[in-house]
Amino acid sequence: MASMFSCCLGCCGEGSSGHIPMKEMPSVQLDTHHMGVWGIGVATQKANLNQIPLGRDIHSLVLRHDGSVFHNNEEKNRLPANSLPQEGDIVGVTYDHVELNLYLNGKNMHCPASGIRGTVYPVVYVDDSAIIDCQFSDFYHTPPQGFEKILFEQQIF
Repeated sequence: MASMFSCCLGCCGEGSSGHIPMKEMPSVQLDTHHMGVWGIGVATQKANLNQIPLGRDIHSLVLRHDGSVFHNNEEKNRLPANSLPQEGDIVGVTYDHVELNLYLNGKNMHCPASGIRGTVYPVVYVDDSAIIDCQFSDFYHTPPQGFEKILFEQQIF
């Protein structure tokens, strides 16, 4: 069974970002409260979390606030123009170790993106007074079949 992340995380302010190790196939939901500059996706440990927007290098694959999905400074896909997240919308993200898929208010946006390699972590960033809530479990919308909350990696020696 694939897993998805779902632990409540709030991010707000100027230039905040973070990531949590995960395994299996994750999903996350983002509740936009105050629109500003934000991004959500996956990144390797080598991603520079102090330089936003993410998606500028090979270490991150993210949906940006403008609806573009970037990896290695290339636009890999884009949300339909009439489907840009607005204040109060729920953005869902799934990643199956190959493809990042996006959902808006529970609806599949059919704009997959791929290209990142290696062990990845969920990543969220905000800037320009953006306020978002992230759900890594207890989702607002039922995750797609085969996805559930994130199972965090643990090393047993």
